[in-house]
Amino acid sequence: METIDIMEIKDNTFARQFEAITPEGLLSVEYSFQEKKIFLTKINTPEGFDNQALIDTVLKSIMEIVVEKKFKLMPIHPKIVQFIKKNPKYKELLPPGIRI
Repeated sequence: METIDIMEIKDNTFARQFEAITPEGLLSVEYSFQEKKIFLTKINTPEGFDNQALIDTVLKSIMEIVVEKKFKLMPIHPKIVQFIKKNPKYKELLPPGIRI
């Protein structure tokens, strides 16, 4: 299993997305805000990109940002919902009454 270097996640507030530069190109996770909740709405990957481990690493970094900023998490994109299911420690970031 390959190890993945910790990468820098940039919060591009103008484009409303978190961005990470990968060897294949730009990987981004789009978001929107509503009342201290962050909605993770879409994952954009370079064409032909299928490195799920790298996507998971980016999502873990984004979860740290969510914790740090004390936001509640609304995972909209199916891959992000699957990530939360695989990593139940992040379920505490969900608002009350939201179950996945």
